Amino acid sequence: MQDELIIISDYCRKCNIEPSFIDLLEEGGLIDVFSEGGERCLSYSQLPDLEQYSRMYYDLSINIEGIDAIHHLLGRMDEMQREICELRNQLRLFQ
Repeated sequence: MQDELIIISDYCRKCNIEPSFIDLLEEGGLIDVFSEGGERCLSYSQLPDLEQYSRMYYDLSINIEGIDAIHHLLGRMDEMQREICELRNQLRLFQ
């Protein structure tokens, strides 16, 4: 099933963010922008990340490079947490 899309200009207007912020995130590889019917769009699945990025940028004054670093570190943390769970499950087998 194809992910639903939201028009960027509508999202920016409703959330009071600058469309140029979306451009910066796209250039940084943090989100993917699609073109649908002549409109630039985002998939709904990206909205939680976009909301997190906009809070970092607007509320905490973190620049795009900082957001990218935080994104990378959070991803690594998730990987390590999964690995810890797997190792704990394996350890239970030997107890």
